[in-house]
Amino acid sequence: MKLHQLFAENAAAHLQTVMAMAALTDHVDRAGQLAADCLAAGGKLLLCGNGGSASDAQHFAGELMGRFLAHREPYAAVALTADTSVLTCVANDYGYGDIFSRQVAGLGRAGDLLVAISTSGESESVLRAARQARQGGLRVLGLTGRGGGRLAAECDIAIVVPSPNTARIQEAHILVIHTLCELIEHRLRQDGRASP
Repeated sequence: MKLHQLFAENAAAHLQTVMAMAALTDHVDRAGQLAADCLAAGGKLLLCGNGGSASDAQHFAGELMGRFLAHREPYAAVALTADTSVLTCVANDYGYGDIFSRQVAGLGRAGDLLVAISTSGESESVLRAARQARQGGLRVLGLTGRGGGRLAAECDIAIVVPSPNTARIQEAHILVIHTLCELIEHRLRQDGRASP
């Protein structure tokens, strides 16, 4: 690989991944409806992930609590990655694998939606959160890649980016997240929950 061509090669790989994602259109549309229905019914979104996916969870929550395109009321969204006292307490007392599932058990209610983000679909802390969500009557939306991993089987809807490359998967997850934000705002605006 010639380093001066690295950006062009990455851009080409990114474009190839994004073009392949056209096959996920129905999944993304259904996920947007699922999230909008949850919020319209008075539920909330709980979001989790590790590393870059933790940043994606916080990004998604920020767009919903703040605004994406529309001036509107905030939508209830909590990034389970953001409270360092809770994360370190649970990791210390119970183990890292429980950092999200304990929060889902404490904060989640039937009708809420867990957004579980894992590029591999194999993150133990995210898997346990998804299982806890299902036990508690929450719906589960997964954002993953690499064939979906074990996480896909725990989800009501799994959006599986068709790539084995972590960087390309994370780039695609941001595209999905922004699309979901737009779908949510549009659908809730139709229901009178946002002002232009």
